[in-house]
Amino acid sequence: MTDLNGKHILITGGTGSFGKKFTDMVLDRYDPERLIILSRDELKQAKMKQRFSPREHECLRYFIGDVRDKDRLYRAFRGVDIVVHAAALKRVPAAEYNPIEPIKTNVMGGANVIDAAIDCGVDRVVALSTDKGANPVNLYGATKLCSDKLFVAGNNYSGQDGTRFSVVRYGNVAGSRGSVIPFFLEKRKTGTLPITDPRMTRFWITLEQAVDFVLDNLERMEGGEVFVPKIPSMKVTDLGRAIAPECKQEVVGIRPGEKLHEVMVPRNVSRHTLEFDDYFTILPTFHRWDTDGYQERNGGIWCEDQFIYSSDNNDRWLTAEELRAMIGLDEADYATTNGTSE
Repeated sequence: MTDLNGKHILITGGTGSFGKKFTDMVLDRYDPERLIILSRDELKQAKMKQRFSPREHECLRYFIGDVRDKDRLYRAFRGVDIVVHAAALKRVPAAEYNPIEPIKTNVMGGANVIDAAIDCGVDRVVALSTDKGANPVNLYGATKLCSDKLFVAGNNYSGQDGTRFSVVRYGNVAGSRGSVIPFFLEKRKTGTLPITDPRMTRFWITLEQAVDFVLDNLERMEGGEVFVPKIPSMKVTDLGRAIAPECKQEVVGIRPGEKLHEVMVPRNVSRHTLEFDDYFTILPTFHRWDTDGYQERNGGIWCEDQFIYSSDNNDRWLTAEELRAMIGLDEADYATTNGTSE
């Protein structure tokens, strides 16, 4: 992991699930000069200050601001070494109903982050992406694909010795706001879980694993990569049984904008993808990018042409016990439910 001691770090969307976990882990492991939480919600900042007080952590700064506001970013990025870009509008149904809003935040806001980072002399920027940004079928995914391409191409604008931009793409975060897991936990009380499609699969990762992956890639990034972790999959039916084994499952049909399976390395980029023990690196197609030199410096094995990394062809699958451990559920409660833990 990169050494963040003495660094000036800013995270956009810092009051979200990822931002709070990132703040927690950075304060626990490092001694940054400044750790700036930039977000647009003053109430969430007030609540976050109760947990992470600037009085106890003198490096903390809380800035009200929106990535849509380029002028605010220029002020916030002044003197910053590292930016982690986590701000996004990510609710799929809301994006379908209000399409201009996620475009303004996820696409134009991303462009503002790129401009401000280059002009303010930021050293490194990591932008968070999602499996829904690969071969997207909904507007949210389309905005994240566009954002990913903006950040990869941002290296063209910054020049050889300027700001470096890379992207981290991962799957569903267990227990985060908007995850199906809290929804299932609530529905457990009713005795019935609504299942969109029994064939559906999803990638799963914990918040701590997501933060660790970002910190790892802050160190290894050269600029232009899309980093994809190797994480386990789970069928939605197995997920339901893991959380509420006593509940019946009712198939309600797939929602607009949903896929049966998610993809993190599409076939069309497999020829530019290196595989490592626990992650993939999708390399850019810049005319100046030395792919052979990258492999010599970093290792890895080239993926076969037409390779795809999707949640249904994964070789790692979560068990019920592993899923419950990921989200901190008491295993003893399930061992006595209907006499079984499955």
